[in-house]
Amino acid sequence: MQPKRKISFIKSLQHALRGVFFVLTTERNAQIEGVVASFAILLGILLRISAVEWAVVFTLIALVIALEIANTALEAVVDLATSEYHPLARVAKDSAAGAVLWGAACSVIVGLFIFGPRLWRLVSLVLHL
Repeated sequence: MQPKRKISFIKSLQHALRGVFFVLTTERNAQIEGVVASFAILLGILLRISAVEWAVVFTLIALVIALEIANTALEAVVDLATSEYHPLARVAKDSAAGAVLWGAACSVIVGLFIFGPRLWRLVSLVLHL
């Protein structure tokens, strides 16, 4: 077994950014998540959320995008390993997709806690409730 060739930090960073760019430009769900993330950021600006709330929003955005990147990587590895149907391949792919779904759903719930009361107050003022 040959020793692993060391690569520079810059090269490692380039490889990682290429992976992120690949997922964001080719995966429809990642693009949808990017739009939702942009909307959450815009809403945070408009509603003037606190620093702690910003930290939560950005952490959840990072989590969902990271899960999507990991899901894409796992799907590529499974596709590389077998071109035939295998129940374990399905379990791997479904589980990775489920992780993204779970992270996104929980992020929506947290978003409702952060944005919901402010949006409700705004709607109440506009509709004079």
